[in-house]
Order: sequence, then structure tokens, then C-alpha cells
Amino acid sequence: MQPTHSFTRRMFLKHAAATGTALALPTLIPRSVLGGPGQPSPGSRVTVGAIGVGGQGNGNLGSFLGDARCRVLAVNDVDRNHLQNTRNRVNQHYGNQDCAAYADFRELLAQDGIDVISLATPDHWHAIPVIAAARAGKDVYGEKPFSHDLKEGRAMVTALTQYGRVWQTGSWQRSTGNFRFACELALNRIGKVHTVEVGLPTGGSGGHAPFTEPPAGFDYDMWIGPAPWAPYSPDRTHWNWRWQMDYGGGQLMDWIGHHGDIAQWGLGMDRTGPVEFNPIRAEFPKTGIWDAATRYRIECTYANGVRLIVQNAEGAHRMGAKWIGTDGWVWVDRGGFDTHPKSLMKETIRPDEMHLYHSRNHAGNFIDCVLSRKETITPAEVAHRSASLGHLCVLAITVGRKIRWNPDTETIPGDATAAALLGRAKREPWNIL
Repeated sequence: MQPTHSFTRRMFLKHAAATGTALALPTLIPRSVLGGPGQPSPGSRVTVGAIGVGGQGNGNLGSFLGDARCRVLAVNDVDRNHLQNTRNRVNQHYGNQDCAAYADFRELLAQDGIDVISLATPDHWHAIPVIAAARAGKDVYGEKPFSHDLKEGRAMVTALTQYGRVWQTGSWQRSTGNFRFACELALNRIGKVHTVEVGLPTGGSGGHAPFTEPPAGFDYDMWIGPAPWAPYSPDRTHWNWRWQMDYGGGQLMDWIGHHGDIAQWGLGMDRTGPVEFNPIRAEFPKTGIWDAATRYRIECTYANGVRLIVQNAEGAHRMGAKWIGTDGWVWVDRGGFDTHPKSLMKETIRPDEMHLYHSRNHAGNFIDCVLSRKETITPAEVAHRSASLGHLCVLAITVGRKIRWNPDTETIPGDATAAALLGRAKREPWNIL
């Protein structure tokens, strides 16, 4: 059951014939067959397979269904209700019955006719299918945060680079004008930036639903996958997984790939990271199975002295990202934008000033880059560094002391206990090798 490239299309076809597994393989010829990477032939389509089609996965799928350059061929989920509902949605969209439905993501990856993967699984199920997809020669649009721990994040970047795959992270704020403009103002107009405030949601306590048998049609053992086994509870799985450290990372990790990512973009630091993480405070649930921090404040320092504060938003520390410089400040959030002086809001970035990557459609930018083989607006290395910011904040509040970090070697010098928390053991038979 190892999730590697050794599980080939031929093996899957043999397995299907032996077990009677239904196959739906559309006759649509994929881009990779017709023209090869970056050379689409006339009439070709970028063919899509979706792994994880619950709430976020279904939302992301709509972007590909709405792009005339794409054709969704297959879907995968461990929940039979999610799987069948999404397969029906795809078939209704195209007016046929061609969409294949797989309970095991490895069977979907074995389908040669798929060019790209849309991945929207819980965080603990990011690394294994991404590395397997890269080995299978498929590009990936994957959800934030990039990884569930820092070491697997680096392994993901290595695999995507080694196999020449295009990656786009679902950090869609980069593809909206107000966030890009705020970052350009921070880079060009407020003098020397000395402080950045990153405001993230406050978490909640919970997880008191009783342990029961998993519902029919839900492959709970597969859902647990590489995480430690634990008894089923409805407060453990769909949506609620994010409040538990074995599967997610609370509001801190759920949002660091948005506002933390934007903060580093506006600093020009999105391919590196701070060198020090100082946990000021952290509060955790006292009862129930939810164990992610609810309130937190971590002060991070870059090598150039800039201080970045990651905190749950309350009081003067607002949601979003705020850059404070010697000549003013800029703050941005979803639906919120403010500056000091106010005149900055009406300015235009001149041609001779620093301009950032321009995208107006996040999923569309991914497809553009699948066709051109250029780098997306949120490539793997950037996604890894944004997630690393969160992982190291979580690590600091876990050990309860200041940690030093070398972003070049990705090591924690002089603290073996903290360094041991950079990666997680995987439950057999799953691994990322």
C-alpha cells in the first residue's frame, strides 16, 4: 500500500479487471498526450482529477469546471456521500456520465489521462498525495497550509522540483488587487519597515461529541491515514479536524497561509523566514479532543531586525496584515484597507518602483502556468516558507521558549528537543519516501 510511483496504470487496470471495479475512462485526449508540457495542441484540454471533494474541495472544483480550458475527469474522496455528490455535479455540468469516482487517491493517480490534481484534503493528508502526484507527472493545485510539518514541506518542494511539476497554493489573496497593492505600498512607500502585525482568528474549545462507530460509507481508517489512530468522533473529522494537532494546526495554521503569506510578500521575505521565534503567550483548550491553541502571540525576528508579530486578532491587533514603517503604515484584510497617511490609498505605483506578480484569477493563473510551464503566483517554495512561519510559531508555543532558526539550512541550532518537532512520524504503511 505504499503511495509511490510503483502503482502504475497497468497495475490498476489489472486490479480492476480482477475485482470488477467500474472504470469510467473518457475518450478525451489530455494535453500531456497531444502536445507535451507547454505545447498544447489545438482542441486539447487540461484534464483534472480532484482529491478531496468536501467543502473546500467542491469549491475549488467549481473554478476548474468554469474554465473552458479544463475538463474534470475524475474525483476521489474517502466519504462516499462526498464522492457521489461531486461525481453527479461533474456529470451534470458536462451532460454525461463520464466522471470516474475513486475511493482511493492512488487509483485516481494511476489514470494516465489526468494532467493536473486539485487537492483539498486535511493537512495531514497533503504531503503523501502531492509527492505521489509529482512522481506520476501531474501538476497540482493544493490547499494551504502547504504541509502538516516543516520537514514534509521541504520533501514536497523537492519532489515537485525534481519532477518538474507546476504547483499553485490556494493562498488566493495574492490574486486580489487590494492585497497586492497593499504589499506594493509596503515595499515602496512607507520607508523602512520595522514591524509587521499578522492578525489571525481566535480559536475555540470543543470536541466533546461521544466516540461512536464511523458512519456508513466513510472509510475512517483511510481518513486517519498517516496520523496516529484515534477513535471516531464527529468532532474529529469533517471540518473539525483543523482544531486538532494530529490533523491540522488550529486557526494559526489554518490562516497563516493567507495573512502570514501576505505579510512576507509585502516584506520581500517570502522565500526565507525569521531567525527567531519568541512565544509570548498561548492558551489551549482544557477539555475535549480539540487541542490547538485558541489565543496566542509569537514575536518573530528576521535577520535584518524586522519584527513580525503573529497573534489572534483582538483589541488593537486586527485581522489581516499591517506593515509599520518609518514613513507610515499599511493595513489590509478581506474587505478592509487603511493607510497612514491616508493619501497613500490614492497613489499609483510608478513604473520605476517595485511591482509584484499580477494575477486576477488564482485557479486561472495555475492553468496559465500549466500551459506555459512558468512559475505560479504562489509556487511551492513560497508556500513552504509561508507554512514554515506557522509551523515554527506552533513549535515555539509548544516548547514554551524562544527558538533560533536558520532559514538557509532549515535547522534549529542548539535545541535538540525543538529540532525533533520539525517532523512527525507517520503511521504504517504511509510515508513520504
